[in-house]
Amino acid sequence: MRASTPEHWQRFWAEADALELDDVYGTDGRMVREITALCDPRGTGNLAGLRILEVGAGTGRDAVTLARLGAEVLTLDYVSGSLGLTAKAAAAAGVTVAPVCGNGEGSPFADGTFDVVFHQGLLEHFRDPLPLLRDNIRILKPGGHLVVDVPQTFHYYTLGKQVLIALDRWFAGWETQFTVGRLEALMRSEGLGIARSYGDWMVPGLWYRALRKILLTRLGWKLPMQPEPVPALARLGERWRAWFGRRRLSLYTTPTIGVIGCKRGGPRAA
Repeated sequence: MRASTPEHWQRFWAEADALELDDVYGTDGRMVREITALCDPRGTGNLAGLRILEVGAGTGRDAVTLARLGAEVLTLDYVSGSLGLTAKAAAAAGVTVAPVCGNGEGSPFADGTFDVVFHQGLLEHFRDPLPLLRDNIRILKPGGHLVVDVPQTFHYYTLGKQVLIALDRWFAGWETQFTVGRLEALMRSEGLGIARSYGDWMVPGLWYRALRKILLTRLGWKLPMQPEPVPALARLGERWRAWFGRRRLSLYTTPTIGVIGCKRGGPRAA
């Protein structure tokens, strides 16, 4: 079973760069929502004075949004393609996001550098997740937060992914997934307190996103990013998500989950 390599990810981000950024789904703003809820609970829209690191730069949209709110933001990745996408997004937005080329398991930062470290779609690519988590914690300030966002085990997305991995057809090679309980236990085992756990069902859903990508990349057909909703069904879905999303059981039904850990020893520690 093939493993992901820097060359693989360089090709992946080169292909992503060939698409318009508006044609690539991001995190639907959930990373920014979670970080601002932690660091700006009054909703002032001002993150000035915070140092934030995104590990695994992706397209850079979350980093750019956080920079627009006034934070000092850096992104760390071991391939230039991802860092290039982030630089392009930052330039288009008129903000500064500092790109750093390096490995997340041994990042080139001093201990206690950042108020927030976050990553999305990264931890599942490591057969042993602890070296990455330990380095994330090392570079956090006491009282700082680590936000880890990963695929959730009990979802049809995971079943389909594992079938493709077994057939050696999954775009990312080998990867795993987590339950919210397992991820919380991993973070507690490294000395973090748990500030919050969350899930995201994604709207539109994964089936629509997959169909849209196939049609766009194979045939050049462009479906809308968001299909036209049926108003009554959309309202019903919003109410259901608002109600069920407050139950812990919901975290075992979403395609993605996240856990926010607090580094003990400072004013933000739980």
